[in-house]
Amino acid sequence: MKDKLSKEFFVRDVLEVAPELLGQYLVRNYETGGSYRYLITEVEAYRGEEDKACHASKGRTKRTEIMYHEGGGIYVYLVYGMYWMLNFVTGEKDNPQAILIRGVKDFHGPGVLTRELKISNSFYGEDLNCSQRIWVEKSQGNHGFSVAPRIGINYAGDEWKNKPWRFILK
Repeated sequence: MKDKLSKEFFVRDVLEVAPELLGQYLVRNYETGGSYRYLITEVEAYRGEEDKACHASKGRTKRTEIMYHEGGGIYVYLVYGMYWMLNFVTGEKDNPQAILIRGVKDFHGPGVLTRELKISNSFYGEDLNCSQRIWVEKSQGNHGFSVAPRIGINYAGDEWKNKPWRFILK
């Protein structure tokens, strides 16, 4: 845990943090014993109330409350009644931003990822800096990446759907 990313890493704009998460290690410490490190390979950025694809575009609610906190918290929500989506909150307090973790090495797709890592609603609001269950560690070296439009957000309209805010490790 000596290489854990600091709180300050996450208290920056989502478009700075998202590409820098690529190639870092998501560490999951399981209650049944054992810690595993997963190389982060794909993420998507969601940036504030103005972003029609961001849950915060509907304003502050019980569901989105954690997104309005200072960066470094975990935002999880359920889709299709079966998959928890893992997001890391970024930015300053009252500026709702989050990064959806779409994939790690060997587990592609956010639903597959959370099922394999046993992520549930119990992670909502957890602090990445203090957690004993989940955190992010620095990796060695620089990693190249590509960008692409975000996935599964047709409801947001063309402007927001086509933002190149999905970041993929090369």
